[in-house]
Amino acid sequence: MWIFKFLSLCLILWLGGCAWLGKSPPEEKPEADWTVERFYAEAKAALNAGDYQKAITFYEQLEARYPFGVYAQQALLESAYAYYKFNEPESALAALDRFIRLYPLNSHMDYAHYLKGLVSFHRGVGIVERYIPRDETQRDPESARNALKSFKTLIQRFPDSKYAEDSAQRIVYLRNRLAQHEINVAHYYMRRGAYIGAINRAKYVVENYQRTPPVPEALTIMARGYEILGLNELKEDTLRILELSFPGHSGIAKARTLKAVK
Repeated sequence: MWIFKFLSLCLILWLGGCAWLGKSPPEEKPEADWTVERFYAEAKAALNAGDYQKAITFYEQLEARYPFGVYAQQALLESAYAYYKFNEPESALAALDRFIRLYPLNSHMDYAHYLKGLVSFHRGVGIVERYIPRDETQRDPESARNALKSFKTLIQRFPDSKYAEDSAQRIVYLRNRLAQHEINVAHYYMRRGAYIGAINRAKYVVENYQRTPPVPEALTIMARGYEILGLNELKEDTLRILELSFPGHSGIAKARTLKAVK
């Protein structure tokens, strides 16, 4: 009898062990039940791992389910960075504009303006251009103007920000780039015989991009244009400024050798 009981007990233990071994692991908690902290942690982990598409998905879900509070604010800002790294500048700028509008007192507002400047700064640069240098003054200047505006806003509003120094350096670069773009257009107008258009473009550089390298070239174009149009008084005034500010510049002699249009 005791042998029968012993065998029955072993059978019960064996069946219980098989049931335990065959039991499926606990299922992963569905996203529908995630807390805001869980959503943020998953999004942040994906962001840090460079999986920007996954991070964007989690940030968007967080905002949709928990639209208020500090996590929603941080998610919106970090999703903008994820969009930027995922090469979706339009979505990044839209997220940043919404963040700046909705949370003007957020402690990371300086970073929002800095990131907005970076997105515009790199906007429109294709994969090929990242490896093959291109004259950026030939590109559409609108993104450069927007970047300049964002960096200037940062420095004006947050002069002590840790992003201010880098923004200041980028401002110098962007002003030089935009000034040279205007010079390129002015030269094009000169070649086409649109002298008034060329003069206006050059004048814009002198008035709006002081202390940039293209300024002497802008004065030269103005003087040459005035000479061709027979506006001698304006030509002499421009050459006087050019000689005082940039003595010995080669453009002075060039301007004096041109003749007025008959």
